Amino acid sequence: MKSKEMIHVARHVIMCCGAKVEIVGKEVKVLSEPLVCSCPLMEKLYNVKNITKETVERIMRFKIEKFGIATSQRKFDCSLVVPYGASEMIKCCLRKGIFDCAVLVCDGAGTVITSNPDLAQAIGARLTGIIETSPIPQIIQYIRNNNGYVLDEENASIDQLGGVKRAITMGFRKIAVTIAGFNASCISKIRKMEKENVEITIFSVCNTCVTEKDIIHIQKSDLVWASASKIIREIIGQKAVLQLGIRIPVFALTNRGKKVILSYLEEISDTLLISRVKLPYIISEKQPKLQE
Repeated sequence: MKSKEMIHVARHVIMCCGAKVEIVGKEVKVLSEPLVCSCPLMEKLYNVKNITKETVERIMRFKIEKFGIATSQRKFDCSLVVPYGASEMIKCCLRKGIFDCAVLVCDGAGTVITSNPDLAQAIGARLTGIIETSPIPQIIQYIRNNNGYVLDEENASIDQLGGVKRAITMGFRKIAVTIAGFNASCISKIRKMEKENVEITIFSVCNTCVTEKDIIHIQKSDLVWASASKIIREIIGQKAVLQLGIRIPVFALTNRGKKVILSYLEEISDTLLISRVKLPYIISEKQPKLQE
């Protein structure tokens, strides 16, 4: 009779281009139609111009085969991937001491707490929003060995609120946390946890699928990635004190968020244009396109 360990197969549900994708072992199944039909980021990273269920499956298979996403062969590469990505900014700010830890989500581990800049980047570099994941011992061990703490090793649960609570009890006081759009209600709860000596910087990410009901929570973030969301561009964009990028805008809603962006920009070699303008600054033909 096979042991429990031998018959267990990890299951993961990840968002990609607004579609839910299930990964069980090496099997990939796209559970819903993508909301996005074209995206400049997908074109740049994966040479995909027209997004369909088939191309979403191809993107996920590429991530599994090339980077080991959601498998025991997962690669933890800390090099920068996205010019204005959340994990890239977190890496920079951990290194500079602006944050003393980050609460992230990793496939095969769930909620993770780390003060290691390279681990933070390696976790987030190729990931999109994770709805559900299962424990993968090799991933958990790697995180342990690289100054990371897994909140729930047995179940790999995704609990960013619990992660922030644990980070505070561990003695961290300048905490960064990422919250995916489908968990936006968590933002309001985390914001209430700030104290005189506890500063929490909230990164609102993976927002393609958000609804107007989510905005009340998202507007309490420090930094918001627009993803492919028109709602984020139209409503959150008007509240921004700084916008980074045009194709996939990042909106800073607070001076703390502004500080994160400016600290990150000090580190990059790109030439930049800085100008006063009414926000959001949107060039429609450069935005991701949603399905009709």
